[in-house]
Amino acid sequence: MGALERLAELGLELPDVVPPLAAYQPAVRAGDVVWTSGQLPIRDGSLVTTGKVGDGVPDPQGAALVPPGEAAELARLCALNALAAVASQLRDGETLDDVRVVKVVGFVASDPAFTGQPAVVNGASALLGEVLGEAGTHARSAVGVAVLPLDAPVEVELQALVTSRDR
Repeated sequence: MGALERLAELGLELPDVVPPLAAYQPAVRAGDVVWTSGQLPIRDGSLVTTGKVGDGVPDPQGAALVPPGEAAELARLCALNALAAVASQLRDGETLDDVRVVKVVGFVASDPAFTGQPAVVNGASALLGEVLGEAGTHARSAVGVAVLPLDAPVEVELQALVTSRDR
């Protein structure tokens, strides 16, 4: 079963590439390597939710916290958007079945007391494994940050290698 069939089995489809929010490209290819820009949890042109990720009581200013489980689902969406960006860089005859994810970096806008960034970014890692199988396993960093663009709770970028099945 190929990557697109696995997506369909998961009830997903590859979305359109999220247009850049500033002066950058969603993905760049050099040779057989594709780097994506950071992908936010955007669906149908809109950020799904905003805020900091955390457990417990919101800060005194009343900003709501995004629960870690919800943030992991948002990381899945970020990874799906990243796969769309990678797919936009594929050449004639290449498919997602030719993609090997090498590195994932996940940024989690974190409440100061929150230390569960790896569990949040697991949402992205799990999706990549479900869609690409062994080719979706990767090295990874999960980083807590104070704030992300548009007040997004999570952002994911990846590096991928495009290989030929004929090599």
